[in-house]
Amino acid sequence: MDKKFKQQLGLIAFGVALFTALNNLNYISDFLHVCAELLTPVFAGLLMAFILSVPMRGIGKRLSRLMPKASERTINVLSLIITLLLLVAIIVLLCVIAIPQLIASVKSIISLIKEKWPDWAAVLRNYGFDTAEISAYLNKLDWKTIAEKAMNGAGVVIGSVVSVAGSTISTVVNAAVSLVIMFYVLVGKQELGKQTRRALYAYCKESVADKVCHIAKLSHDTYAKFLSGQCVEVLILGTLIFLSFSIFRIPYAGLTAVLTAAFAFVPYIGAFLSCAIGMLLTLLAEPNKVILCLIVYQAAQFVENQFIYPHVVGSSVGLSPFWTLLAVLLGGKMFGVLGIIFFIPLMAVISQLLHENIEHRLAVRKLKKNDLIQKSD
Repeated sequence: MDKKFKQQLGLIAFGVALFTALNNLNYISDFLHVCAELLTPVFAGLLMAFILSVPMRGIGKRLSRLMPKASERTINVLSLIITLLLLVAIIVLLCVIAIPQLIASVKSIISLIKEKWPDWAAVLRNYGFDTAEISAYLNKLDWKTIAEKAMNGAGVVIGSVVSVAGSTISTVVNAAVSLVIMFYVLVGKQELGKQTRRALYAYCKESVADKVCHIAKLSHDTYAKFLSGQCVEVLILGTLIFLSFSIFRIPYAGLTAVLTAAFAFVPYIGAFLSCAIGMLLTLLAEPNKVILCLIVYQAAQFVENQFIYPHVVGSSVGLSPFWTLLAVLLGGKMFGVLGIIFFIPLMAVISQLLHENIEHRLAVRKLKKNDLIQKSD
């Protein structure tokens, strides 16, 4: 069959398919919705497997040194069990240590507002502000109920989610399927990788398969380094803020440290936001220490950025500040906070691939130029 005729036939088939699709958008939408429901547990399981594979990788390397004769599956199973135990331990520590401290901080802030408001109102009246309506509103508030809601809010939300999930059979089934997929991927990741590569090289050209494998490895390594480095860096930064505030007796050291650690996952914005909240809390409790709070916080951030972050995260992502800021802006605009976090390693992967392509093109152009020079000689 003539090549030109094949192209024309393909264009006609594409036009017919597009016309049919446009006239049956409702059916296509329903079909895509069903496909999304079917694939949701698969993607959830793969996402959980990817996240847990980061600590599993480090634990597996250490287990391989301790048990050199153990099989890969045994190492995978043991590292998965240890990872899950560590995850449970972290959750228990948060519930036992961090959450009660946060609750106590919220209660003390409420008591502080109630106690200090007359003094703040007098200062505001001196500057011409009418505080009568605000005072009346604050007097009507039931602070005890607000404190109880603050303490029990998280428990109510979690209980509601659990009850809704428990009452829906499909949700339970999807969760079970996601967990099964996660365990299968993590336990048999070497075998699954070999099967995927065999299928890829069987159905694609070798050059295409090589490129796909290279991009997949680069993406996995970049995300793994980014996530592991960020987790360690967050713990170090939170501890550093807590110790600095405690040494200088700045109020709400624990709450500010927890907020700093949580916001540290959001580049640029997180640092400014956590600093502003820390200064606001200090202003409420001890206004004379606001400047000290700013200096101590910025000093801790400077030490972390200059001496700790380069060694913990270093150049693992390999992005310049310009590309990092661009990734933050694009990710935040498209997907919110999650986009801000995950677009940095994505931009790093794209940047690395672009760099490789540019180097390849320049090398080819240089080789052609040398060939022309040799021929002219």
